[in-house]
Amino acid sequence: MNAQELSKVTILFSGDSGDGIQLTGSEFSHTAALYGNDLSTFPDFPAEIRAPQGTVAGVSGFKLNFGSDAIHTPGGRVDVLVVMNAAALKKNLRELKETGFIVANTSGFDKRNLKLAGYDESVDLLAEIKSKYRVIEIDITKLTREALKETSLGTKDKDRSKNMFVLGFLYWLYGRSLERTSAFLETKFAKKPEIAEANVSVLKAGYHYGETVEASLPRYEVKPAKLPKGTYRNISGNQGLAMGLIAAGRQSGLEVFYGSYPITPASDILHELAKQKNFNIKTFQAEDEIAAVTSAIGASFGGSLGVTASSGPGIALKTEAIGLAVILELPLVIVNVQRGGPSTGLPTKTEQADLLQAIYGRNGEAPLPVIAAKSPSDAFDAALEASKIAVEHMTPVILLSDGYIANGSEPWRFPMSSELASITPPMVSGEGEEYLPYKRDEKGVREWAIPGQAGFEHRVGGLEKEKDTGNVSYSPENHEYMVKVRAERIEQVADGYAPLSMEEGEMSGDVLLLGWGSTFGALKVAAQELRLRGEKVSHLHLRNLNPLPKDLGEILSNFGTVIIPELNNGQLVKLIRDKYLVDAQSITKIQGQPFKSEELVNQVESILQKSTN
Repeated sequence: MNAQELSKVTILFSGDSGDGIQLTGSEFSHTAALYGNDLSTFPDFPAEIRAPQGTVAGVSGFKLNFGSDAIHTPGGRVDVLVVMNAAALKKNLRELKETGFIVANTSGFDKRNLKLAGYDESVDLLAEIKSKYRVIEIDITKLTREALKETSLGTKDKDRSKNMFVLGFLYWLYGRSLERTSAFLETKFAKKPEIAEANVSVLKAGYHYGETVEASLPRYEVKPAKLPKGTYRNISGNQGLAMGLIAAGRQSGLEVFYGSYPITPASDILHELAKQKNFNIKTFQAEDEIAAVTSAIGASFGGSLGVTASSGPGIALKTEAIGLAVILELPLVIVNVQRGGPSTGLPTKTEQADLLQAIYGRNGEAPLPVIAAKSPSDAFDAALEASKIAVEHMTPVILLSDGYIANGSEPWRFPMSSELASITPPMVSGEGEEYLPYKRDEKGVREWAIPGQAGFEHRVGGLEKEKDTGNVSYSPENHEYMVKVRAERIEQVADGYAPLSMEEGEMSGDVLLLGWGSTFGALKVAAQELRLRGEKVSHLHLRNLNPLPKDLGEILSNFGTVIIPELNNGQLVKLIRDKYLVDAQSITKIQGQPFKSEELVNQVESILQKSTN
C-alpha cells in the first residue's frame, strides 16, 4: 500500500507519569529531526513527583508537531492521540481533531483504570468513542510481555518497556528508522545490557506489529523540510540557553561562573553547563537562592561573567542581591524561566507573569535591561545578547524564558563562530593615573577593575556611591544625580538595537499583533491565517523589553488597532499604554498552557468585529 503524503502531523503521547511518555516523545522528536523534518514540541507533566497512578492528575503528555513545511508551534488540536490508559483519554480527548485517530492501550481501559479516571466501570469506553473517532486498539501491555517472555525480567520491568512498543508502532506508521533509538537505548542502558536488549526488542516488536496489520491500516509519509543549509540538531530552550552562555564566554574571553539553586523548570541549565567544564565553565549548586546569586556577583567582582538562574519564586528571593548588583554596576546575567504563580503556583506549567517583576521588582530606583527569548532555538541568541549587554554596559540583565520554551524543542542550526557577535569587556586601562571607579565613558559605563590589579584598588558596596570616586555618599544632590545616571545608562542600551522588523505583514496597516516571549509561534501562525482571510494584520515580536526599542512608538502609530496577547493577566499591555498612550487591546490566557493559533485567530476576529459595530 502506498503511503499517504502529509505536510505535517501533530501527535500527543499521553499516559501515566510512570509510562515513559517524555522519553517516547523526545525519541520520536530526535528521529524526526534526524530525518530532516521541521518540528516543535511541548512536554507537559504533573507537578507531583509521583501523582496517583491511573488518575487524571497523574497524566503526563508530550505534544509533537513535525512536517515538511515550516513549523512554528507544537500544533493545535492533534491528528494522533496516543493514550496508555483511560485517564489519558479523559484529559486529552478534547485535543483530538474530528478527523484524527486514537492509538489506545486496551489494558489501560479495564474496570480499575476506568474507576480511577472517573468513568463508569460498566461502560465499554473504547466502543463508545468509536462512534465519533477512529480508534486503533492494541493490547500494548500484553504484547510487550509476550515480546519479553524469554527474558528473566519481572513483570514490572517488562511493563516499563511498553512505551517502546508504541514508539516502534508509530515509527512503522510514519516510515521512520529504528536505528537512532536503538543506539540511544544501548548507550543509555550500557551498564544494564538486559534492560537495553529488552527495550530494543520491544521497539522492534511494535514496528513488526505494524507490518502484521498493514492491510488494515494506512501509512503516512512526511517528507523532510526545506530548511536553510547548515548542520542541525534538536535543541530544548534550556540547552539553548546553556550553549549561548558558553558562546558568550568564548566571545568575551571571560570565564563563565554559574551559581544556582535547583528549581523547576530552570534546573536543566545547571545540568547542561556542568557537563561543559572543558569550555572554562564553573558551576556551583548553592544551598539557597540568595547564596546562588551572591556567588555569581562575587564571580563578576573577580573578573568572570557571573550568571544565575531560577524561576519566579527564586527570583523573588534574589531580589535584594540583584539590587546590590545594580548599584555595584557589575555584569550579571539573571535567567528567569517563568512558571505559573504566585508563590509555588504551578511548578511544571508555563506562564509569562514575571514581566513586571523583572522590570520593577526591586526596592528603590534600580533599572536594568530585560530581554526575552521567543523559542527554544532563539534561547541561544538571547543568552548571547544578554551576556553582551551585561558585559559591555556593566549591568545586571534579566533574561526571560518560560516552561514552554525551556522544555520544548525544535531544530537549531549550528552557527559558525564567525557569525557570532564579539563581546568586549570594558577592562580598566592606563597607568599612573588616579583610578576613579565610577568615572564613565560616553555610554555611561564605568571601567572594570579586577581585584589585585596594582594601582586600581577601589571600594564597592551597597551604600550610595559618590560621583566618580565611588566613596560612600549621603548627599541628597549626589543621590539624585546617581539615580538619574544609572537610569540614563540603561536607556542608552537601546542605542545598540537593530531596527525593528515585522515577523509577518507590513510596517503599517489595520491591526498589529504585538508579542514577546513564547507567544511567538502561535502569533506568527495566527497572523498568517488572518492575512489569508483578507485582514491587514502584521505581527511584531519584541526581544528587548527594557529599555523598549526607540522605533517602537512610531510603528505603533502606524496601526489602527494594537492587540497584545500574553500568558498573563495583561502586563506588556500596561507598559505600552503607559509609555505610548496607545489604547492597546489585551488577549490573556492564564491556564498553564501556551496559546493555540486558532484561539488567537478567533479572539482577534472578535475584537475586530466589536470595533466595527
